Amino acid sequence: MHQTSNKSRPLFIFYILVAYVFVQFAWWTYSMFQLNNEISYLKTELNLLKGESAEEVIIKGNEINEKLQKRWLMISSEGAFFIALLLLGIVQIRKTFKKEKELANQQKNFLLSVTHELKSPIASAKLQLQTLEKRELSRDKQLEIIKNAIHDTERLNNLVENILLAAKIENNVYSVNKEKCNVSEYITESLTKTIQSFNYSHLIKLDIEPNIFMAIDKTSFPSIVLNLFENAIKYSPQNSRITVVFKKQNQKIILQVLDEGVGLIDADKSAIFQKFYRVGNEETRSTKGTGLGLYIVNYLVQQHNGTIAVKNNTPKGSIFEIIFNS
Repeated sequence: MHQTSNKSRPLFIFYILVAYVFVQFAWWTYSMFQLNNEISYLKTELNLLKGESAEEVIIKGNEINEKLQKRWLMISSEGAFFIALLLLGIVQIRKTFKKEKELANQQKNFLLSVTHELKSPIASAKLQLQTLEKRELSRDKQLEIIKNAIHDTERLNNLVENILLAAKIENNVYSVNKEKCNVSEYITESLTKTIQSFNYSHLIKLDIEPNIFMAIDKTSFPSIVLNLFENAIKYSPQNSRITVVFKKQNQKIILQVLDEGVGLIDADKSAIFQKFYRVGNEETRSTKGTGLGLYIVNYLVQQHNGTIAVKNNTPKGSIFEIIFNS
C-alpha cells in the first residue's frame, strides 16, 4: 500500500497543479473582460462629460464598442490557443508519467523473475550435488540425480544466454550470418533433443515437412523454435497437445506452434513481444520466465525476413505463426 501511494503521489501533485492553472486562467480571463468593460464604460462617461453632442457620443460609443469587441476576440483567441497548448502539454506529460510507471513495473518484474530464475536452478543443482556427496546411492539413482543437475544447469545457461542476447540486441551489436541449409532437419533435431532431455508430460506432435531449405543463422535460429516451444509448454496444462508445424505454402515458409493453454486476450497479443513484458503480475504469476523469450524471437524473425503473429487456437489456446519469405 505504501509503495502504491509513493508511485501515485507525483501524478496526484500534477493533477493539483493542472487544476490550479485552469482556475488561475479562468480568473485571468474574467478579470480581463471586466477590465475591458470598465475601460469602455469610463471612456463613454468621459465623452458625456466633455459636453459633446448626442450624435458624437453615439459615434464614439460605437467606436469604443467595436474596439471592445476586438479586444474580447483577441483575448478569446489567445485564451483558446493557450488552452490548446496547455491540454497538449498535459496529455504529453501524462503519457510520460504512464511510460515511466510501466517501465518501473517492467524493471521490478524483471528483477523479481531473474532473481527467481537464477536462484531456483542453482538451489536445485546444489541440493542434487549435496545428495550425491552425503549419501550412498545406487548407480541408477546417481545417474538420475546427475541428469536432474544437468537439467538445472541447462536452465541456468539458457537464462544467461537470453539475457546476453537481449543485451546485444538492445545495443545493436548482434548480427546474423545466414547460410542455406535443410531447416526441416535442423528443427527436428533441435526439438527431438529438447524433448528427450526434459521428458515433458505434454502430448507433443512434430508435423515437419521434409527438405525445406532456406538461409538461416545456425547459431540463433534454434532460439526461435525453442523459445516458442518452451512458451507453449509453460502456459499449457499437463497432458495437453502441443503441435509444431513447419511447411511450405504458396511460396512462403510457415512455422507454427499450437498449444491448448490459457490463450491470450487481444491486448496482450502485440504487447508480449516487448522486452520484459509478461502477462499478469510477477508476484502472483506461477510460470517461469523473464519476459525476454518472445522479444528475442520477434527480433530474430525480423532478421530472417519473416513476420510473427498470434492467433486463437480452437477450441482453446494460442497459435504462434511465423511466415518467412522463401
